Parts: sequence; C-alpha cells; structure tokens
Amino acid sequence: MMRSCCFCYGCPPTVCGMDIAQFYLDGNTDAVEFCPHYSYNHVLAAATYTLQEGDNPSRSGSIVLFNVNAGSGQLDLLHCLESTGIFDIKWSPVDANIGRPLLAQADSDGYVKVHGLESSSDGPEEKGLVLREGTSEKISSSMCLCLDWNPSATSIAVGLSDGSASLLSRSETKLEIEQEWKAHDFEMWAVSFDTHQPHLLYMGSDDCKFSCWDVRDCPSKLVFRNSKEHKMGVCCITKSMSDPNVVLTGSYDEHIRVWDIRSISKPVNQSSICLGGGVWRIKQHPHVPGLVLAACMHNGFALVDLRGEEIKIVETYNRHGSLAYGADWQKGGSIDGKRENMVIATCSFYDRLVRIWTPQCNIFA
Repeated sequence: MMRSCCFCYGCPPTVCGMDIAQFYLDGNTDAVEFCPHYSYNHVLAAATYTLQEGDNPSRSGSIVLFNVNAGSGQLDLLHCLESTGIFDIKWSPVDANIGRPLLAQADSDGYVKVHGLESSSDGPEEKGLVLREGTSEKISSSMCLCLDWNPSATSIAVGLSDGSASLLSRSETKLEIEQEWKAHDFEMWAVSFDTHQPHLLYMGSDDCKFSCWDVRDCPSKLVFRNSKEHKMGVCCITKSMSDPNVVLTGSYDEHIRVWDIRSISKPVNQSSICLGGGVWRIKQHPHVPGLVLAACMHNGFALVDLRGEEIKIVETYNRHGSLAYGADWQKGGSIDGKRENMVIATCSFYDRLVRIWTPQCNIFA
C-alpha cells in the first residue's frame, strides 16, 4: 500500500523553528552529529568537504567541535581537526560500554578514521575537549562515502564510491577489514546496521536499489534487494528505534519511505511522503517514536510525524541558503528543562553554515 503527500503543493503547516545561534565554517558543511553519550550531550560535531578545483584538484575537510547551550544561546567553538574531505561522521553507540565517546569519519582519500573525545589541559583548547585520532584504515582507492557502527561498536560498515562495501572489525588498537564485496552498481550513500538484528546490514545507492545483507556469512549473503520503488538514488536509511519491523529510507526522488520488513524476502506494506527535495538525512526523535527530522536538500528541513494512519509534516525550516545536508537532535538537550523544546542542529553546504534552533509546533500533542 502506498500513501503519498507533497508539501510543495501546500499540504503542511508553515511554522518555522525558533533560531538560537549560528556559526560559519571555513569549508562546505555536510554533516552535524550531536554526541549521544550522556555526559557529552552538549558536544556537537560538524564535518566539511571542500573541492579545490584547478589543474591539481584536491579535497580538504575538517571536523569542528562545538559546545551547545541552547538556554543561554551558546554555540562555542571547542576544537578543529583538519582532514581531507569528509563525507560522513558517526558517534559510537551509547550502549557499547567503551568508555570515552568515539567519532568515526569516512573520507575522500578512502580512509575510515576513529577519533576519541578527550579532555585537554594544554594547548589552545580553552574549553578542555579535543578529538584525538586513534585508529585508521585505508579501505580503497575509491572514496568512503558513508559508514555506520554496529550496536556493540565492534564493527564499522562502510559504503564506497564504486558501489562496494567493507566491514571492519574495531579494537582499541586497530581497524581491520573483515569483508569486502560488490554490493551496488554505483555510489553507495547509505549503510545502516539493524539495531535489533545487528547481523543485518541495509544499504542504498545511486543505482536506486535498497538492499539488505547478512554479514554472518563471508562473503555477506544478500537477504533482499528492492529495485522498483525508489525512482532515484537512495540517500539514507535508518532503522526504527521503537519498532523492530520498521525501516525508513530517504531518496533523491524526494520521498521518505516507511518499510515493514517482516516478510524477509521482500519489503511489504510500504508507505511514503514527498518532501519536495531530495531526502539526504533522516534522524529520529530521541524520545518520540515515529517523529523524524529530515534534511531535504533543495527544500530545507522538515519534521515529519509517521505515527497514525496518515504521514504528515508538522513543521518546516527554510532559513539556510543552500543545500540542506546535515541534521540532528540534541539527545539530552532542551530549553527550560522542557522536553517539548528539543534542540536541533542543521547545516547547509555552500553557505558553510551551522544553525541551532528549536521547533515551534507542539510535537507532543
């Protein structure tokens, strides 16, 4: 069953979030990720990717750490780590019991690198938190475009620009390639472990295919591949935190799709909504099952309520001036201690801007 709506035709409310703070970076900004670890919920990481064109083109990037205090309107720079161009960053899972938070990056030189968040009592970092590079691994001569941690933080899955996938094992001292296989025909923009069944790995690509692999086998075994529903490339995939049977996908074709995968041979009972722009990121609300934040590329950002019979857009945010790429909820953040005043970070590419804001709609109604 397919249900569809399109806010570019006037369906949704026009409420726009309340701005708190903003910061301009030196590079094109493509990802923002709040640290999910309780003691570090105030830490925001932003990643950049800048192509230097010319006779000898090069790709530069950085990871920038911020301290976020929405109540006092603060978005303070903590630390900047220079790098090659970065396509994706992910914090380690909270329940992995690994001590300090870890931040993994996928970059244009074909590397996966893992950094540790540490306190610093020396150097120019007045705020006392820095990223220290720990382990790294050269994956390929192709670019690493996306990555995800398994729930125990013992493995990292990587999607590459040639359509191949890699599964890495992680220890305190090294990253090591366990598996490599050709998963898709073109650039792979999405890779996501199933948080309820960590041996399942979902992938999406510019070939318009949504696939699932069982990594207990070597090489990994294809569980399903859907080649019909996405009309353009698959940009992002996330497993529902509350429903073990639900997976969400976002596509260049402007739709969020909700999949029920209880029929393991193929996804069934699909529903979707058009957001008027390519869906580059989907982030689930930390406390409200079925409420998601979407980065819609050419159409800003949207809060989408997937609960109930009708999928609906409850709020949009269009105060960025270029491609809407990065978006995330602050995991423990609120204003005045009220959970309904959740804090959001978003970023846009060409204007190199990070914004902090809070929704104005009553999302708990």
